Amino acid sequence: MNLSTKKILVTGADGFIGSHLAEYLAGLGCEVRAFVYYNSFNSRGWLDGLSRGDRSKMDFFSGDIRDPHGVETAMAGIDVVFHLAALIGIPFSYHSPDAYVDTNIKGTLNILQAARKLATPRVLVTSTSEVYGTAKYVPIDEQHPYQGQSPYSATKIGADRLAESFFRSFDLPVTIVRPFNTYGPRQSARAVIPTIITQLLNGETELRLGDTSPTRDLVYVGDTVRAFAALASEDKAIGQEVNIATQSEISVGDLAACLIQQINPAAHILSDDQRLRPPNSEVFRLCGSNRRIRELTGWEPSYDLDRGLAETIEWFRQPTNLARYKHDIYNL
Repeated sequence: MNLSTKKILVTGADGFIGSHLAEYLAGLGCEVRAFVYYNSFNSRGWLDGLSRGDRSKMDFFSGDIRDPHGVETAMAGIDVVFHLAALIGIPFSYHSPDAYVDTNIKGTLNILQAARKLATPRVLVTSTSEVYGTAKYVPIDEQHPYQGQSPYSATKIGADRLAESFFRSFDLPVTIVRPFNTYGPRQSARAVIPTIITQLLNGETELRLGDTSPTRDLVYVGDTVRAFAALASEDKAIGQEVNIATQSEISVGDLAACLIQQINPAAHILSDDQRLRPPNSEVFRLCGSNRRIRELTGWEPSYDLDRGLAETIEWFRQPTNLARYKHDIYNL
């Protein structure tokens, strides 16, 4: 499939990965409809930061992924749906799981139902490496067991299995796309890399973190969006669930030490109990296999960790970007 000739809907286009994906697809010449969360300020999230020229390349649709009527309206005439809209903060899911069920499961069902009714040619549903829980073996391939270690991950498992069921029951052309830990400019304040960088750039010498022993497979956002596009372009990916991973890992502690060295070597890590997950909820090891996506599409990460972190730090150094983050509180 040649994406540049297609009409494309990106849900969650106002968010971190979604904004990068919408921008990337518009740059390819795609007709992009950006589904953004309705609000009284008419904010389009990170897409508001694009130039007027870049925004003019997109058709904006304000709605709520939980509303099936709005979802169906947004999907009318669309060739490819990239479904990224979700609630993603793990700590917030501990005390508001109902909201995660409504958004992540029901929202995905709305996409699938509309796609079935409208005979949408391609649907890509965004999963998460959190569905695997702590690795039982590495690298984690797509046959790894699922383990819902947080309400968030449980709802994403549910959404994934709904997507699979629509493929198997109705031949809906679905691909389940499973990014590991994407990072880069515009990432949510509740993620570990913005947490570390914003504290350091604001002059904090006591870096407040939770458990620093877990390992993560870190994928730069530019590589993640290229992987999404590659999978949408490959018909053999239909009916598959596919990891986006570098097949390497780094501990939170080693990551923090690396960022400290680059930004403020005088800083040190201070354990903050409120940032700790419940022991049975913490995912201690994530390192994904990228064999399937390489075989399907030829995709490989183009950013190593040093280059990706350097570009991320540089983005955060811009005063207007840094000012958007509340470094002195624990962001759920």
